[in-house]
Amino acid sequence: MNKILCIGEALIDMICTDKGMALSEGEHFIKKAGGAPMNVAAAIGALGGHVAVAAKVGEDPFGKHLIEVLNGFNVDTRHVIKDPRHFTTLAFVSLMQNGERDFYFNRGADGELTAEETDLIHLQSFGIAHFGSATGFLPGPLQAAYHKMFYKALDENLYVSFDPNHRELLFGNNKEEFILRSWEFMGKANFFKLSDEEAFLLTGQSSIDQAASALMEKTNAVFAITCGKEGALLGLEGNTFMVPSIAIEQVDTTGAGDAFVGALLFQLSKYSKNEIHSFGAKEWTGLFLNANKAGARTCAYMGAMEAFKQLNDTIFSA
Repeated sequence: MNKILCIGEALIDMICTDKGMALSEGEHFIKKAGGAPMNVAAAIGALGGHVAVAAKVGEDPFGKHLIEVLNGFNVDTRHVIKDPRHFTTLAFVSLMQNGERDFYFNRGADGELTAEETDLIHLQSFGIAHFGSATGFLPGPLQAAYHKMFYKALDENLYVSFDPNHRELLFGNNKEEFILRSWEFMGKANFFKLSDEEAFLLTGQSSIDQAASALMEKTNAVFAITCGKEGALLGLEGNTFMVPSIAIEQVDTTGAGDAFVGALLFQLSKYSKNEIHSFGAKEWTGLFLNANKAGARTCAYMGAMEAFKQLNDTIFSA
């Protein structure tokens, strides 16, 4: 089984439990380990995969908590650097009455991961590299490290996966740069995953079929467009296939897309890159069906990490 490296942000989500209140009014918060690459790694670990994380946290209680949570999922954290000069990144979130999120991003250590530090990682020990971090496109040391690591993974012939994880509140005034950087990565990755909203944003189209066509015109990668309870669209060699999900009583959608990616990469880690390149529609549809199960099961629990505790590879046969 190939080992997987997940690269990007590690942070703490501070979730306001006072429903309908703005952050300025809320008084009660709970902390949850977060960051899309951390979620993907935890899902892979929960399923029994071999996975490591490259990230930076503060040398503080929140950074300690993130490492402990990842270790609890058997994630290799030797490449998670503890920074004594910067605090662990915090994201404060409150759900308003109108369904909108009140969000404040207090960036710290995650953005300080440098190219010199990631250069010390021996990529030859990995078979898959996953880049799944919107914050990797924000200005700062992480941006340079993220970009350099991406091309280094390609040069080392790793199977490269990408998920842009767009956050409107981070890129609201700078969407063009986000779009350009995402297209650069999608054009060279072996696989990428988009939500339906991301597909519309990146292609400028207004339907899933139109977005898929636009993606296939510019990239040869296998891709997924996740469409909630409808399942996921598979883009493969100029053709598209809608792969259905399973019915579930939805509680919280947090981490569903990360669970999808984690389950997909876990399955791919059992094969060589050449074997993966030989897969046709039948093989990819089977992989997507299982990934959809993982994403759906995650929605049945509150909080991504809590949901991942319920994941194991027996869900694939359910």
